[in-house]
Formats: sequence, structure tokens, C-alpha cells
Amino acid sequence: MAVSIFATGCAGNFMHFNMKTMKDPLEITEAHYRIYNSEGRPATYDNVTEATRTADVVFVGEKHDDPAAHALQAALLKGIHSLYARGAESAHERPVILSVEMFERDVQIVLDEYLAGLIPEKHFLECSRPWGNYFTDYRPLIEFARENRIPVIAANAPRRYVNRVSRLGPNALNDLPQTAKSWLPPLPYLPASPEYRAKLEAFGKMMMPRGPVHKKKGEGEHGKDDLTEAESKMQSRMKMGRSHFIEAQSLWDAAMAFSISEALRRAPGSVVLSINGNFHSEQGMGIPEHLLHYRPGTHILTVTILPDAGFPNFDEKFRGFGDFIIITDPDL
Repeated sequence: MAVSIFATGCAGNFMHFNMKTMKDPLEITEAHYRIYNSEGRPATYDNVTEATRTADVVFVGEKHDDPAAHALQAALLKGIHSLYARGAESAHERPVILSVEMFERDVQIVLDEYLAGLIPEKHFLECSRPWGNYFTDYRPLIEFARENRIPVIAANAPRRYVNRVSRLGPNALNDLPQTAKSWLPPLPYLPASPEYRAKLEAFGKMMMPRGPVHKKKGEGEHGKDDLTEAESKMQSRMKMGRSHFIEAQSLWDAAMAFSISEALRRAPGSVVLSINGNFHSEQGMGIPEHLLHYRPGTHILTVTILPDAGFPNFDEKFRGFGDFIIITDPDL
């Protein structure tokens, strides 16, 4: 069954299709999001796509459960592809590469086989450990890439090795066999910058569980989960090893950055669209910092998409969170 996520003109109406429930598409319109520049001044979808002309890598940071973010990401992938595809009216064509946090480096061969049409989707999903919201939120990206021969990078470090760092610290990676190390960034990877460490510590204190939680999934204070998937992952890391959760986070960041740098080395002149959790790239921290270590001089564009209770207004706390900050309707 085909899934369509598309932009209907530059004004920006996008479709977010829920394949799991087979419900009618949720139409994401300008009523559901507002685009601002880094200083909080209003901007447009066209401003974002035009800014990609000078970028080597475009980071799009999301909250993993935000349907507006997923629809905008799909539209941006299509917009960038249209801008640089052969025969487009742009000044020159450029290869487009999609990088995703949602697949880990050790399943790259499975992802490549599916994109090349060598295996059916059933086997792809059985072997690639997709996230639980793959069908609703990330499948449209992969299918568009498949249809248009866009390479996709399974960028993340395998979770089992991040877990090992959470429990035992980064030096524990040295005990892995060389095959396992090939799925990681070069060791030792860089520690978190002082600014990023401070941000992670502040978030960690806010997220640290204060007592037993007995709520079932879907039983938050407002009738839904209290924590987003990203927050739950962070809390799990802190539970596994409070002294090493920052090093575990840095492994995620370093792995994604190294994956992107290797893609650009293999295909110079490309533009990479990276889809990742907002914490991994907002304020130019996390993945961008590691990328500049692996590939100095890389031109980076950061787009941060965040639902906020103050929507549609821009809150000054988001100033500098990206070259563009997109505020979405939290009621979605």
C-alpha cells in the first residue's frame, strides 16, 4: 500500500498518514506549525529549503512523537531532492543522502538490500530492528528514498554497545572484537563538550526518577504518556549507569557524526539530511560538534522542531536552538 506524505505547494500543507490504524491522513497545515529563524523572527518553508544551498549537512531535530515534525521532515526531503535532482532548475545538481538515527550501523547492509529491491519489506523489517513508530513516522522517508534512489545511512551506534557504555564506561568498548568496533566511531571517541555536558546534566537532574512509578503506558497525568520516547531513553540510560549516561549519549552522537562524515567522504558535494532527536543537534551541540571533529569546515544547517504550549508564539527560551526553529501544535 502506497503511503503519501507530500507538500501541496510552497505554502506548506503536508500529510501524515497513520498506517498502523489505517485512519484517514492527518493533514498538517500552517495552522499546526510556525517557522522562525534563530533570533525568533518569522520565516518560511522556502527560507529553509533555500538555506540548504550552502549546507553540507542539514540536521533536523525532532521530538520522536510529533506528527507535525514527521510530516515536515518528509516534505523537506522531497523539497531538497526536487531542488537538486537532475533536470531541476537549481544552479547545479547535488546528490542527496538521508541519514537516520532510527537505524543502527550494523543493519546498514539490510537497509541497502531493501533500497536496492533485493529483499521484500517483510524481511527488511524482520532484520533491521525498526522503531515502534516506524510505520507511522519513518516509513514514508525510507519509501521515498527507495523510489528515488536516495542512499540512506543507518547512522546510530548499536544499542547493545551504548548499553555497555552506560553500565561500564567507554573504556569497556576496547574489549569488543574488531568486527563489533567496525560498527562504532573510531575509539576513543570525543567526550561531551563542557557546554553539552552541562546541558545533559541539567536535563538528567530534571529527568531522574524520584520514586517508583506504577503507571501503565498511556496513564500520564493528562491521559497520555508522561515521557516522550527520547526522554524515556534518557531516563533508561541514567538508571543503567548514572555516572556514564553522558558518555553513552556521546557515543550516539559520535556514531551518527562519523557515519555522516564517511558518507560525505565517499560522495563529496552531496547534501546530507539528518533526521535525529532534537537533543542530538539543537544549539549546534552533540552530533554537529563531533562532525566538525571528523570533518572540519563542514557547513551545517540546523533545524529544530519542537511542540510548545505557547504555540504559535515564539518563546525566547528557544532563541539559538537552531538556524531555524519550528514550533508545532502540542495538541497534535
